[in-house]
Amino acid sequence: MALDLIPRLANELGIRPQQAESAVRLLDEGNTVPFIARYRKEATGSLDDGKLRALEEKLASYRAVEARREDVRRLIGEQGKLDAAVEAALDAAGSVTEIDDVYRPFRPKRRTRASIAAEAGLTPLAELLWAQEKQTDPAAEALRFVDAEKGIPDADAALRGAADILAERVSDDADIRKWIREYTFKNGSLVCRAKKKDEDSVYRSYYDYTEPLRRVPPHRILAIDRGEREEFLTVRVEVNADYIHTYLQSRVCKGESRCRACVAGAAADAYDRLIAPSVQNELRASLTETAHEQAMRVFGENLKHLLLQPPVRGKTVMGFDPAYRTGCKIAVVNDIGAVVDTAVVYPTPPQSRTEQAKKTLTALIKKHNVDILSIGNGTASKESEIFAAELLREQDRLVAYVMTNESGASVYSASELAAKELPGLDVSLRSAVSIARRLQDPLAELVKIDPKSIGVGQYQHDMDPKKLDASLAGVVESCVSSVGADLNTASPSLLAHIAGINAKTAQSICDYRKEKRFETRAELKKVKGVGEKAFRQCAGFLRVPESDNPLDNTAVHPESYDAAKRLLERTGYTEADVRNGTLDALAEKVEKTGKERLAAELGVGLPTLADIIAELQKPGRDPRDELPQPVLRTDAMDIASLRVGMVFDGVVRNVADFGAFVDIGVHQDGLVHISKLAKGFVRRAADVVAVGDVIPVRVIDLDVPRKRISLERVTEQKG
Repeated sequence: MALDLIPRLANELGIRPQQAESAVRLLDEGNTVPFIARYRKEATGSLDDGKLRALEEKLASYRAVEARREDVRRLIGEQGKLDAAVEAALDAAGSVTEIDDVYRPFRPKRRTRASIAAEAGLTPLAELLWAQEKQTDPAAEALRFVDAEKGIPDADAALRGAADILAERVSDDADIRKWIREYTFKNGSLVCRAKKKDEDSVYRSYYDYTEPLRRVPPHRILAIDRGEREEFLTVRVEVNADYIHTYLQSRVCKGESRCRACVAGAAADAYDRLIAPSVQNELRASLTETAHEQAMRVFGENLKHLLLQPPVRGKTVMGFDPAYRTGCKIAVVNDIGAVVDTAVVYPTPPQSRTEQAKKTLTALIKKHNVDILSIGNGTASKESEIFAAELLREQDRLVAYVMTNESGASVYSASELAAKELPGLDVSLRSAVSIARRLQDPLAELVKIDPKSIGVGQYQHDMDPKKLDASLAGVVESCVSSVGADLNTASPSLLAHIAGINAKTAQSICDYRKEKRFETRAELKKVKGVGEKAFRQCAGFLRVPESDNPLDNTAVHPESYDAAKRLLERTGYTEADVRNGTLDALAEKVEKTGKERLAAELGVGLPTLADIIAELQKPGRDPRDELPQPVLRTDAMDIASLRVGMVFDGVVRNVADFGAFVDIGVHQDGLVHISKLAKGFVRRAADVVAVGDVIPVRVIDLDVPRKRISLERVTEQKG
């Protein structure tokens, strides 16, 4: 690892060099991010999961630059052209683009105008022009190179060929390209025009659009890129070419030689023909890459908040998958997620068998004591919601409903995993089961679905699939590890996302418990594929509630069991107290003894001591239980019933860079633009709201025909 990577990582992430160095070492040793974040706080100075993932990504990026630098060094060396100047240029290059600029003159080229001129013997003429000696007469010198057999019929042809050689020389100059790239980015504009002026589209706002290149926000870049791909837009970069021509003349022209015009013309041609198209493509590619990275971050943040929605425990749920022609699929799951009944009803058009559907569902509600209906929010959901609201008003006890994000349910229902989990159910009914279980335990259910199908990103289908998969896999791993999993009941899908466990090992764990339930965490070592290294990474995130050792039902890592037991003894408690939840005064006793003194006595750091105390006081706790529960509804509305000024408690369904989409109980989510999310300036919507948040919003504009609802966040009641 290059020595300057540590300070660079520390500076960019705003952390201390020692933190960066420790984190890099731990990652290089094969430790997972969740393990480092939770169990190596002393080493990293308590870097959280987000900082560690950012460090991991930047480290990979920096190392890719270093790998490219060494590759180019080798390639130039193999040509015997690696002198001190080239070495210095390579060492100074800070990105892959700049490294490639250094390599450009040495890269094997296809036949170009310059190479054809060189083959015709015009390199000496080009050198004479480049030297720009006062006594040199370009026209006279060019006559010496006239050779019809080589395709040089006259002096003008010779000068044109020499100029082509000079143009390529200017284009290959790394410093020139760097200056032009930076100038274009700082001073250029992104210009969009309609390719089909008379055709309306979602890209109409970009039909006559110009914005400084450096100020175009990532979400706008993604929209423009897509509009260009779909052939609604033509997009180009515009910059002051005259200023760049003047700069090039200052770089390559010397005095008042008669060769000046030839050299200046070659430099202008280098920019217009060779540098400008290349640099502008590079800048657009860089903007797109940055936009993709931001979109992946937004998707990851949204996914994290969606996965960590609080579970609805101890309730019997009716999953309701709306549809029109094929009927609404119904699945009733009991309080532990087992399917106890299914049905298909037709309350929506074209059949509209409302009364028959009411009878069927009322019977199911009474038979199974259904507490909540979980209604998918896709096709026919508004009609289904209205029907459900009427149905529930007719029940003799309180039953509520929740609109549930059904994205990916159909993907899951047709998957091999669903067939294995629900072998007796028709494919169409499996999605209703998924919609019900998503309410009972969002994390356990959603990990079964490809994250890209969950629908909380922006332009996720435009992303590089491998990069997006890697980014989202990290998010899921962190979420699952932060909640933990019951070693005896967790599905293979859930276990596969625990830090240190892959899909094969997860299946081995499930196969093992078919024969024998786990009685302790340590028993995990008996499973095929779980060696010491894997055990160290995953053990703290797995729970065994039935274990005789209460620490097996906490996030205390087995490596800290001895310290935890000595802490109990030191403060006058027993393992039975942990089991019974009677350690309320533990923290107070630790304070009286002195944290620093006690930590030193136990051989742990202060962060680990704090974590042990928290876990001993709340064994088996689920961090999601502390979050607000889902909004339960009993009545339905539609967009036509809305009026400007109405105030609702809305649920944030998705967050983009430009704002948040909020469910206020009608079929169409409303948009709270970023400018309406808070009183002051907001840089990113995700800084002030997250998926699943319940926030008060006010309707400020309605476009019923286009089904658009504009909202503002209510920060204080008016009047």
